[in-house]
Amino acid sequence: MTDNIVTSAAIIGAGIFGVSTGLQLARRGIGVTILNDGPPANGASGRSLSWLNSARMRSEAYHRLRMAGIDRYRTLSARFPNANWLRFEGGLTWDADDESNGVDAAYRHEVSLGYDTRHLAAEDIAAVTPGVDARAITPPGAIFNPGEGWVDLPTLIGLLLEEFAALGGRLVTDQGAARVVIEGGRAVGAETATGSRFLADAVMLATGPAVPRMAGEAGQAIGDGTPVALLVQTRPLAHPLRAVLNTPRVAIRPAPGNTFSLDADWAADEGVTIRKDGSHEIDEAVVEALLAEASKVMEGNPRLEIASIGVGGKPIPGDGEPVVGALKAIPGYYVAFSHSGATLGLIVGELLAYEIATSRQHPMLATFRPERFLSQ
Repeated sequence: MTDNIVTSAAIIGAGIFGVSTGLQLARRGIGVTILNDGPPANGASGRSLSWLNSARMRSEAYHRLRMAGIDRYRTLSARFPNANWLRFEGGLTWDADDESNGVDAAYRHEVSLGYDTRHLAAEDIAAVTPGVDARAITPPGAIFNPGEGWVDLPTLIGLLLEEFAALGGRLVTDQGAARVVIEGGRAVGAETATGSRFLADAVMLATGPAVPRMAGEAGQAIGDGTPVALLVQTRPLAHPLRAVLNTPRVAIRPAPGNTFSLDADWAADEGVTIRKDGSHEIDEAVVEALLAEASKVMEGNPRLEIASIGVGGKPIPGDGEPVVGALKAIPGYYVAFSHSGATLGLIVGELLAYEIATSRQHPMLATFRPERFLSQ
């Protein structure tokens, strides 16, 4: 069997999946055009907590993929050891003190996988990782995962695009939203809102929470569990916290410039209203409550101030597992849609570029293919 020869590709979406895949294709000598409806990282990648991890419980295949994703970030970190946008200083997580507390079960599961994990009592936290108010930790204790980290995706995307441009890749950001062009039953390129067409041998859809809707317009079902997400970026604050915190009421991630990124599902549920025109209304009182929750778990309970707020869909497939690969019913059409976009960003780009360039399926993506939704 002769493989299809791909010499050109069009990618819709300049978030981490689109840019990572575009760069990998460009490294293979394939001509790539990335189209975005605004500046790079203006979607989900720009409002991601970006915690690099494979903590807690998920399928074995998903865990392996996430671990490969973390491995690629470690390789990148070795190239940029002093980067302020990529750090591996651990993750600390604890649960509410009620029947839902799963710390012990999660710890035992992580041990069974060989995932670097420690189950600590509140009084032991300070000796392991700084900046945490031990009074906030519930009696069942916390899990510290020293191998976890975080990345600032907008900075990373900018770095990847520099190499992409140097390899001849093209980024189009001034022609509005784009759509996949299908002719004769196959994807043949992309067309922008202004009517410009970019013909290609392969087309990739990487538009975050819009992927299921856009694939659905071509008659292809992708299960969608996307909620609204709220990410608050703080003003600079000198504070010793270095680990990513995932707590019952708030998640906190250090960010470049002594800032912090904060999110919580309850804050998005209670604090964001979607207007009829699709825009968002934010309840300032809920945002202030989120800042207060973050202060409670940080040493010294500092006063946190808002620098910016990001609101929009958080890409989550209907069954929680990544959706990556070809739409078999439409030759030349590929998708990438997943939660944990930061953790998977580099590895998904690498594996999807392999599939596009070679027309071969990578075994690590076997359980994540879009056609699994056809039988649901």
